[in-house]
Amino acid sequence: MAALIRYRWRTCCMAVTLLAAGFALSGCAGMSETVAPAFADPARYELYDCKQLEGERKGLANRTADLQRLMDKAQTGAGGAVVSELAYRNDYVAVRGQAQMAEDAWRRNRCRETPPEAMPAAAPAPATNPGPIKPAPKSTRAVR
Repeated sequence: MAALIRYRWRTCCMAVTLLAAGFALSGCAGMSETVAPAFADPARYELYDCKQLEGERKGLANRTADLQRLMDKAQTGAGGAVVSELAYRNDYVAVRGQAQMAEDAWRRNRCRETPPEAMPAAAPAPATNPGPIKPAPKSTRAVR
Protein backbone atom coordinates (compact mmCIF):
# COMPACT_ATOMS: atom_id res chain seq x y z
CA MET A 1 0.00 0.00 0.00
CA ALA A 2 2.79 2.41 0.85
CA ALA A 3 4.50 1.66 -2.48
CA LEU A 4 1.30 2.55 -4.35
CA ILE A 5 1.02 5.87 -2.51
CA ARG A 6 4.66 6.70 -3.26
CA TYR A 7 4.13 5.81 -6.93
CA ARG A 8 1.06 8.05 -7.21
CA TRP A 9 2.83 10.85 -5.35
CA ARG A 10 5.84 10.61 -7.68
CA THR A 11 3.57 10.60 -10.77
CA CYS A 12 1.68 13.64 -9.51
CA CYS A 13 4.94 15.52 -8.81
CA MET A 14 6.25 14.74 -12.30
CA ALA A 15 3.01 15.97 -13.88
CA VAL A 16 3.17 19.23 -11.90
CA THR A 17 6.85 19.67 -12.84
CA LEU A 18 6.14 19.14 -16.55
CA LEU A 19 3.21 21.54 -16.38
CA ALA A 20 5.36 24.21 -14.72
CA ALA A 21 8.10 23.72 -17.34
CA GLY A 22 5.51 24.12 -20.09
CA PHE A 23 4.29 27.39 -18.62
CA ALA A 24 7.86 28.64 -18.27
CA LEU A 25 8.71 27.82 -21.88
CA SER A 26 5.51 29.37 -23.20
CA GLY A 27 6.46 32.58 -21.42
CA CYS A 28 9.77 32.64 -23.32
CA ALA A 29 7.99 32.28 -26.66
CA GLY A 30 5.82 35.32 -26.02
CA MET A 31 8.72 37.37 -24.75
CA SER A 32 10.69 37.33 -28.02
CA GLU A 33 8.41 39.85 -29.74
CA THR A 34 9.04 42.51 -27.10
CA VAL A 35 12.80 41.95 -27.00
CA ALA A 36 13.27 42.48 -30.77
CA PRO A 37 14.97 45.92 -30.45
CA ALA A 38 17.61 44.39 -28.18
CA PHE A 39 18.98 42.45 -31.18
CA ALA A 40 19.50 45.53 -33.38
CA ASP A 41 22.13 48.27 -33.38
CA PRO A 42 20.31 51.50 -32.43
CA ALA A 43 22.84 53.71 -34.25
CA ARG A 44 22.83 51.78 -37.52
CA TYR A 45 20.37 54.08 -39.30
CA GLU A 46 21.46 57.39 -37.80
CA LEU A 47 23.28 58.58 -40.93
CA TYR A 48 20.81 57.19 -43.49
CA ASP A 49 18.87 59.67 -45.60
CA CYS A 50 15.22 59.14 -46.55
CA LYS A 51 15.99 57.44 -49.86
CA GLN A 52 18.31 54.93 -48.16
CA LEU A 53 15.81 54.34 -45.36
CA GLU A 54 13.03 53.69 -47.86
CA GLY A 55 15.02 50.97 -49.59
CA GLU A 56 16.13 49.48 -46.28
CA ARG A 57 12.57 49.42 -44.93
CA LYS A 58 11.30 47.63 -48.04
CA GLY A 59 14.14 45.10 -47.86
CA LEU A 60 13.51 44.42 -44.18
CA ALA A 61 9.76 44.05 -44.79
CA ASN A 62 10.47 41.51 -47.55
CA ARG A 63 12.93 39.62 -45.33
CA THR A 64 10.44 39.57 -42.45
CA ALA A 65 7.71 38.23 -44.74
CA ASP A 66 10.08 35.57 -46.13
CA LEU A 67 11.05 34.41 -42.64
CA GLN A 68 7.42 34.35 -41.55
CA ARG A 69 6.52 32.19 -44.57
CA LEU A 70 9.41 29.84 -43.80
CA MET A 71 8.32 29.56 -40.17
CA ASP A 72 4.72 28.87 -41.18
CA LYS A 73 5.84 26.24 -43.70
CA ALA A 74 8.11 24.56 -41.14
CA GLN A 75 5.26 24.36 -38.62
CA THR A 76 3.16 22.25 -40.98
CA GLY A 77 5.52 19.27 -40.72
CA ALA A 78 6.08 16.83 -37.89
CA GLY A 79 7.96 18.59 -35.10
CA GLY A 80 7.64 21.78 -37.13
CA ALA A 81 7.19 24.12 -34.18
CA VAL A 82 10.57 23.09 -32.80
CA VAL A 83 12.25 23.32 -36.22
CA SER A 84 10.66 26.71 -36.81
CA GLU A 85 11.91 28.06 -33.50
CA LEU A 86 15.41 26.66 -33.85
CA ALA A 87 15.97 27.51 -37.49
CA TYR A 88 14.21 30.82 -38.04
CA ARG A 89 13.17 32.55 -34.80
CA ASN A 90 16.53 34.23 -34.06
CA ASP A 91 16.78 35.67 -37.58
CA TYR A 92 13.14 36.75 -37.43
CA VAL A 93 13.61 38.58 -34.13
CA ALA A 94 16.81 40.27 -35.36
CA VAL A 95 15.16 41.45 -38.59
CA ARG A 96 12.14 42.72 -36.66
CA GLY A 97 14.48 44.69 -34.40
CA GLN A 98 16.26 46.20 -37.39
CA ALA A 99 12.92 47.08 -38.98
CA GLN A 100 11.82 48.81 -35.80
CA MET A 101 15.05 50.84 -35.66
CA ALA A 102 14.63 51.78 -39.34
CA GLU A 103 11.04 52.86 -38.65
CA ASP A 104 12.21 55.02 -35.74
CA ALA A 105 14.82 56.70 -37.96
CA TRP A 106 12.16 57.15 -40.67
CA ARG A 107 9.90 59.00 -38.22
CA ARG A 108 12.77 61.05 -36.77
CA ASN A 109 13.79 62.23 -40.24
CA ARG A 110 10.14 62.94 -41.15
CA CYS A 111 10.47 60.97 -44.36
CA ARG A 112 7.65 60.43 -46.85
CA GLU A 113 7.04 57.57 -49.26
CA THR A 114 8.02 58.38 -52.82
CA PRO A 115 5.02 58.12 -55.14
CA PRO A 116 5.22 55.40 -57.76
CA GLU A 117 5.92 56.55 -61.28
CA ALA A 118 2.71 57.27 -63.19
CA MET A 119 4.07 56.20 -66.56
CA PRO A 120 7.57 54.94 -67.21
CA ALA A 121 9.54 57.06 -69.64
CA ALA A 122 9.14 55.93 -73.22
CA ALA A 123 12.18 54.21 -74.66
CA PRO A 124 13.86 56.18 -77.42
CA ALA A 125 12.94 55.04 -80.88
CA PRO A 126 15.66 52.98 -82.59
CA ALA A 127 17.65 54.75 -85.28
CA THR A 128 16.55 54.28 -88.84
CA ASN A 129 18.21 51.56 -90.92
CA PRO A 130 21.96 52.25 -90.63
CA GLY A 131 22.78 49.96 -93.53
CA PRO A 132 23.99 46.38 -93.83
CA ILE A 133 26.15 44.97 -91.07
CA LYS A 134 29.59 44.01 -92.32
CA PRO A 135 31.18 40.78 -91.11
CA ALA A 136 34.42 40.97 -89.14
CA PRO A 137 37.60 40.42 -91.16
CA LYS A 138 38.93 36.87 -91.03
CA SER A 139 42.20 36.23 -89.30
CA THR A 140 45.13 35.05 -91.41
CA ARG A 141 46.59 33.03 -88.55
CA ALA A 142 45.87 29.33 -88.42
CA VAL A 143 44.48 27.90 -85.24
CA ARG A 144 46.67 25.11 -83.92
